[in-house]
Amino acid sequence: MDLLLMRSLVAIADTGSITEAADRIGLTQPALSRRLQQLEDYFGAELFSRGRKGVQLTEIGRLVENEARILIARYDHLRDQVRAHQGLEGGTVRIGGGATAVSFLLPKAIASFQGSHPAVKFQLKEAGSNEVAEDVINGRLELGLVTMPVKNRELKVWPLLTDRIVLVGPKQHPLAKKRRISASALDGISFVGFEADTAVRQIIDATLRDAGVAMNVVMELRSIPAILRMVATTGNLAFVSQLGVDSLEDVAEIEVKDFKVERELAVIARRGSTLSLAAQAFADLLRNVVVDG
Repeated sequence: MDLLLMRSLVAIADTGSITEAADRIGLTQPALSRRLQQLEDYFGAELFSRGRKGVQLTEIGRLVENEARILIARYDHLRDQVRAHQGLEGGTVRIGGGATAVSFLLPKAIASFQGSHPAVKFQLKEAGSNEVAEDVINGRLELGLVTMPVKNRELKVWPLLTDRIVLVGPKQHPLAKKRRISASALDGISFVGFEADTAVRQIIDATLRDAGVAMNVVMELRSIPAILRMVATTGNLAFVSQLGVDSLEDVAEIEVKDFKVERELAVIARRGSTLSLAAQAFADLLRNVVVDG
């Protein structure tokens, strides 16, 4: 149904005159009369009764008028929402990432973005890289921050930064008091680890295996802040992103000689999809804030 016909009907109902209604919507009287005839032909019913005092709605005409006003209001609301999104005056960015991204990378980027676009909302999901990638592929998320490599051909990948994974422990731990230790000193030591199915845990485990170190994981957690609190209170060691090391005063970085654990973080989106304006603008901002900021 043509919304112009609906607007014409409402204008006639409001003014009670075809002439006045035509002036209101910028049409000639014959043109508006033709629209009214189109509308009556479409419904197969008389919508107005014509008399000396102008035109009045029939019973069916009042029914159509009520629904017409609802349709017009909904359309106008949708139009306003689209315009707001196009001007970044609204919209929602749906993004997911692992513990490092959600705890230490995204807060700074979101704060910077909302400083310029305060009406844009964010829906954040903290999950492992595999789950985030699956959600992006299925459309549940528009963007993801994941650990490389990402091999799925359904995803577009933008490398973001290299994240250094460091060994931490409570400042009173015997190993923390040494200037530098060898990797062999870690063999059999109790650790608080990331959950086994996370990409960062798999990288850590593989690097330790290559160094001939058997990590004794006594506790598994997903959140970096939670791991650091456990390190500070239980006396165990942990490998975490260097981005989180300074968040607790009682935890110190322990240097391991000739031992390096790194991972590449990337932004992903579904290949072939068109990002919302807000999501695209945030993806463009991420590199500047996270890498350069």
